[in-house]
Amino acid sequence: MNVPNHVAIILDGNGRWARKKRMPRGYGHMVGCDNLEKICYTARDLGIKYLTVYAFSTENWKRSREEVDGLMNLFRRYLKRCIKSSRENEMCVRVIGETSVFDDDIQESIRTLEDYSKDYRKLYFQIALNYGGRDEILRAVSKLSADVRDGKQSADAITSDTFEAYLDTAGIPDPDLMIRTSGEQRLSNFLLWQLSYSEFYFTDVLWPDFNKEELVKAIRQYNNRDRRFGAVKGDPSCSQQD
Repeated sequence: MNVPNHVAIILDGNGRWARKKRMPRGYGHMVGCDNLEKICYTARDLGIKYLTVYAFSTENWKRSREEVDGLMNLFRRYLKRCIKSSRENEMCVRVIGETSVFDDDIQESIRTLEDYSKDYRKLYFQIALNYGGRDEILRAVSKLSADVRDGKQSADAITSDTFEAYLDTAGIPDPDLMIRTSGEQRLSNFLLWQLSYSEFYFTDVLWPDFNKEELVKAIRQYNNRDRRFGAVKGDPSCSQQD
């Protein structure tokens, strides 16, 4: 089985899973968070080198105050637990998205986790928090424009590679395979630039029920497709932070 170098996953269906169990949405998010840890181990064991997950979008702030507060507390616990799993997985963790809007303690946990795990090389794990593809592109354009204005970049010499260096995913190869759980078949503003040549796999399985067998099924489907665009960027150093 040809295992993709980089898999991106939209983690969808936690709330619906909880509703089916007659439990509150927060319980679904908690179980989904536990499942994410399992999938990290599975990805490492399968030989996937990069795993990027969509955990909280820029649009998710529109959810109820109760649900958002619950998610923030879940992030607090998960980011601390992730130090242990990063060590066990030899997993380098990077958080992508506009994290400056989070409370100070969450921002500090992100910095601590990234610094702790920066030298691990077994699995590169990106967590998208307060992330939106359009927002990422606008922030990249703003930073690039500032560098052109300050003489650090030449407007005439801007290429795709130049622009990609200003994205949150700078130094990370584009996903080969994007998976979305729960039956929805849209990108929902996820990695709009990076998914240009990725294969898409949609499954009705809700995220808390997505397991090793389902991941292997997605990879087998990926293997059945004719990948004519095969250019892969060079192996990055995880410590290359934007």
